[in-house]
Amino acid sequence: MKSQNSGFTLIELLIVVTVVAILTTLAYPSYQDAIRKSNRGAAESLLTDVAQRQQQFLLDNRGYAGPSNCTDQPAFVATLNVNPGSVSDVCSHYDVTVTPNAGPPPSFIATATPKGRQQADLGGQALTIDNRGAKAPSGAW
Repeated sequence: MKSQNSGFTLIELLIVVTVVAILTTLAYPSYQDAIRKSNRGAAESLLTDVAQRQQQFLLDNRGYAGPSNCTDQPAFVATLNVNPGSVSDVCSHYDVTVTPNAGPPPSFIATATPKGRQQADLGGQALTIDNRGAKAPSGAW
């Protein structure tokens, strides 16, 4: 009679663990890059939305709204009527500020400065958009 062994040997288990560890080591940096790019896309979307809402605010009130930033999210959301969910999501990775200039002519600049782990994206450069729609840095958008 033959006895049947079921299960894995220690060597087989170690080989599998080693292969998984190697794959994880290779995949994790790519995953982190994808997360940073996703966060940057959310920040770009919020800045574009803020710029559009600032233009509408100018038409309605003959001046730009502000100043506003992430530290006072309720006022930021109320002033420009932006989506509170997108503001809180972006503000967890970026410091967003909107700075008006009374002029003449009136102008504004909206800036998203990366913080925490997000600083590894674009070398820590801030994303900006102004009242003319000029976006910086040029390679980021």
